[in-house]
Amino acid sequence: MGTKLDLNQLAKSIVDQATGEAPRKKLPPTPKQLAGQKGGLKGGKKRMEALTEAERTALAMKGVAARKKAPEGESGAGLRAGQLNKIS
Repeated sequence: MGTKLDLNQLAKSIVDQATGEAPRKKLPPTPKQLAGQKGGLKGGKKRMEALTEAERTALAMKGVAARKKAPEGESGAGLRAGQLNKIS
């Protein structure tokens, strides 16, 4: 799984491939990075298993409130349910 390249990195990558230059070698992950990744892969699932129904509901409501408060475009949805009738 690679990381996304910015425009300059992508351009350099294309030039390197076209000219036959060897790509840069990736450094192996450090033990700290491996431990963080391992914990991150199972962290959310374990946390949800440990929460009660009331706690999960409270978290869901907190997320809804944050999405309602966020400016348009930041929540991932361009339209909200109340705005559907305003288009025309």
